Amino acid sequence: MVEEFAFDNTEERRKNRQNGTGWIEVIAGSMFSGKSEELIRRLNRARIARQKVQVFKPKIDARYSVEEIASHSGVKHISKPVSKTSEMMAQIEPDTQVIGIDEGQFFDMELIDAVNELAANGKRVIIAGLDQDYTGRPFEPMPQLLSIAEFITKTHAICVKCGGTANYSQRTVESEARVEVGASDKYEARCRMCFVPHSDAPTPL
Repeated sequence: MVEEFAFDNTEERRKNRQNGTGWIEVIAGSMFSGKSEELIRRLNRARIARQKVQVFKPKIDARYSVEEIASHSGVKHISKPVSKTSEMMAQIEPDTQVIGIDEGQFFDMELIDAVNELAANGKRVIIAGLDQDYTGRPFEPMPQLLSIAEFITKTHAICVKCGGTANYSQRTVESEARVEVGASDKYEARCRMCFVPHSDAPTPL
């Protein structure tokens, strides 16, 4: 869990501004685990601290809004949709202090070098995304981002079958595509025992 003092303590924040220190935070977990909501919470706190914030999301994710990141619970934050990492980098302004990225698993592999560059240039970069795909395999580029992040938060959902701690996103529609954008119409949160690995078939009601 990320220590709150790293972001909320006034002296620590002032020191980081003065010495130009940047870092990477990753919020990872299954669907319905509150990743986007946690990202929005941190972005709002950065704004309260009067830091300049820019937020990006992949164009492919237009489930709830085209120009906002949104949690399944309805919490939203304005963002800029981009089709690839280079497009995002071209829009980052020099005086921006905090950069939020939602649905990191939908970005290309260039995101790894990009966020390293941003952190090296003194930016605080916060990325939220699925760490596993619907088969339970690592969802690139999230594993690589986890390995380079200074701070990692693992979020969990509640298994719809047994009420246990859910760590997997179970696809409930027929599709062999790795990227299948959807919400509760296509996915369920499942625990390790209730998850059906590598299954493309709809799960029984």
